[in-house]
Amino acid sequence: MMRLNLILLLAVLISALTLVKVQYRSRWLYAELDNEQSLYRRLSADNERLKVDIRSLATSNRIERIAKSQLQMHPASPAVTTYVNDQASARHTP
Repeated sequence: MMRLNLILLLAVLISALTLVKVQYRSRWLYAELDNEQSLYRRLSADNERLKVDIRSLATSNRIERIAKSQLQMHPASPAVTTYVNDQASARHTP
């Protein structure tokens, strides 16, 4: 009888320790999940903000203004357009 009691006591202790370990792991995983969800929300908000920034930076008015001011570009006109005739390719086309 004493041997059975020791075996049962050992089984109860092992199951209790396993339960504590599983509860700890469960709490830890829940905290990790919460952290990852928080990070996901923050990164999603940053992504949306960056998409808005890209759309605002890609407007044609802004690009035209930068082309004129920083790159000294100007619209093409017939007065400044140079046409090149390629005589070699014109002879080879049927």
